[in-house]
Amino acid sequence: MILKIFITGGSGLLGSKLAEIALERGYDVYSGYNSHSPDFGKPVKIDLYNPESVLKAIKEIKPEAIVHTAALTDVDKCEINKRLAYKINADGTMFIAKISRMLESFLVYVSTDYVFDGSRGMYREEDATNPINYYGYTKLLGEKYTNDFCIVRPCVIYGARPASGKVNFALWLINKLENGEKVKIITDQYITPTLNTNLAKMILELLEREIKGVFHLAGATRVSRFEFAKEIARVFGLDESLIVPSSMAEIKWIAKRPRDSSLDTSKASKYLKEKPYDLKKALNVLKKEVE
Repeated sequence: MILKIFITGGSGLLGSKLAEIALERGYDVYSGYNSHSPDFGKPVKIDLYNPESVLKAIKEIKPEAIVHTAALTDVDKCEINKRLAYKINADGTMFIAKISRMLESFLVYVSTDYVFDGSRGMYREEDATNPINYYGYTKLLGEKYTNDFCIVRPCVIYGARPASGKVNFALWLINKLENGEKVKIITDQYITPTLNTNLAKMILELLEREIKGVFHLAGATRVSRFEFAKEIARVFGLDESLIVPSSMAEIKWIAKRPRDSSLDTSKASKYLKEKPYDLKKALNVLKKEVE
């Protein structure tokens, strides 16, 4: 039975929710962080840029399980500063995997839908990967270093609280609409948005059962970003007319983005007791959490 968990990125959107739920279940939780002190778990300052500090911290704790959520996720920043992206997302993950093997800890590595090129969507776990930006490339390297453990791929994570000083898409949208501001949302990018609570529970189940392999742990509903925004507005009783359609071509991104990186979650639905939520269920859970 796993009792002691170390979470990298413990103050992030997923890491903080994982720590919160794991504590509720009676686990001894250590939350690794770099700049923002975590709200849940015992705080442990680590720097993926300095592997020795990570090794020292984790060796002292000797966790039975490690969930590696920390990453440089700013897609454009990864494209600009490739050295930093490689050091954190690829080398950092390689090092976490090494530590996990050394301590015989069960590792869950949180990857991304961006390992796919987005040419068709509803990707299954066994589909060929083909990242079209450097962020996706470094995360895919992370998968290669952790392929003897558990790899999970979410898609557009959102939740009820800001994390690491950042608001996620759902909170940003709710805030804008509550203030009566118009927002431009793209109609031609498709996703399977993932509520952090649902994702954290699925990850904890994989960890508790020590299930290895690749799992797509996203929401069960494929929508465009525009449809996602409209559905949020409906559930929260906000003015849908403030949501203005836009297209990917109008956005001045530095890095390319997949057009359809939606994930097929049927494997998770089959194997896990905690199933991927459909969008309506997820947004109703979010509404309760926000209130």
